[in-house]
Amino acid sequence: MRTKKTWQEKLAEDKGFPKVFKIDAKKSKRWGTGTFVIPAPREVDELMRRVPKGKLTTIDEVRKALARRHGATIACPITTGIFAWIAAHAAAEAAAAGRKRTTPYWRTLKSNGELNAKYPGGVETLRRKLSAEGHQVLQKRKRFVVADFEKHLAALKTG
Repeated sequence: MRTKKTWQEKLAEDKGFPKVFKIDAKKSKRWGTGTFVIPAPREVDELMRRVPKGKLTTIDEVRKALARRHGATIACPITTGIFAWIAAHAAAEAAAAGRKRTTPYWRTLKSNGELNAKYPGGVETLRRKLSAEGHQVLQKRKRFVVADFEKHLAALKTG
């Protein structure tokens, strides 16, 4: 019987990525023309780790940094989102095992400044961690967003 992989193992599994592809006709309807990169999970984690306390980033900012790094027009939104989710769960797993320095996944928001309820602990945990770092979290209908998140964006350097 196969044992289930840990989040750390999933994060470490590059599966031949990063790779850059030409945007085909089917994808061009949504993404335009040019090229796209499918990053390695560890690259997404590495960029998320660079966001200092008191600062934020969005998944779109992570994607822009990945595209710049690989000379691509865009980074794949689907795989980048999945890999951010894996990085978040790997960080929570590491924290549960007693590691002190883990990826601050709560600082990576959705494109519009919304908290990602699929991250470990859900909205309540994210809200608590962001509030502890000085951010104001507002509820807008069923969604939770960081007030004025744009003012707190960290510059993600790709070097």
